Amino acid sequence: MVQEGLVSVIMPTHNGGKFMKDSIQSVLSQTYANLELLITDDCSTKAETKDIIKGFQMRDDRVKVLFLSENHGPGYARNQSIERARGQYIAFCDSDDRWFPDKLEKQIAFMRKKGCALCCSSYIVVNEEDETVGIRITPVRISFKMMKRDNKIGCLTAIYDVNQLGGKYFMPTIRKRQDWAMFLSIIKKCHIAYGIVEPLAYYRDRSHSVSSNKFSLIKYNVSVYHAVLDFSWLKSYAYFLFLFLPTYALKKYRQMKDKRRIFGEL
Repeated sequence: MVQEGLVSVIMPTHNGGKFMKDSIQSVLSQTYANLELLITDDCSTKAETKDIIKGFQMRDDRVKVLFLSENHGPGYARNQSIERARGQYIAFCDSDDRWFPDKLEKQIAFMRKKGCALCCSSYIVVNEEDETVGIRITPVRISFKMMKRDNKIGCLTAIYDVNQLGGKYFMPTIRKRQDWAMFLSIIKKCHIAYGIVEPLAYYRDRSHSVSSNKFSLIKYNVSVYHAVLDFSWLKSYAYFLFLFLPTYALKKYRQMKDKRRIFGEL
């Protein structure tokens, strides 16, 4: 049974001790308190990570934890949390990212006003020393056509409404780019997602993260077209070469201009 107004926050973890405390605290300290934090630990090998999670679980009954006995990757871990989610709203925060204190309050109010099924926001990019290194500005309206060219939604800012969509949406079992694939499926259903231009979260840009090696993501980008959109392999590679890559290059150029404009680096 879906609980009206409840936000189920999906957080996968794997040996995330260094930044995890701040990530969890940023969720539990939200001004919108009607939430549950569903942590799925993807078979961490560091005792510190498990101790931190258990500590939060003991102190706050909104924290629900599942420890996996084998490592499957963040997409699988997220799906385990989505499966257990009881909320009307499904939100995402990785264990090295952080939310602004009023993120949920502003997004839920925005979604209710708009009556939208999927919402995201802009976000600040920080490095491993918490220094600001960039900003990602979301479009105010995101269509299925736009999403086919490139992912426009930062997973750490995304929220979808289970009631509006008629059920939960899960991430496909590909190893990477699962978030883009899931958002494509959602927008195919609801047609339009809405973005809040104001930044509401901090994304941690880590040199050894799953998404840091852009060249290794090529095959996963192509796999999204093939597996999720049911394109032929030829059409999938054509989309990647002639739509995704030019769009990605333009996006990186705009991100550089946004960074210089906002942080005064011109």
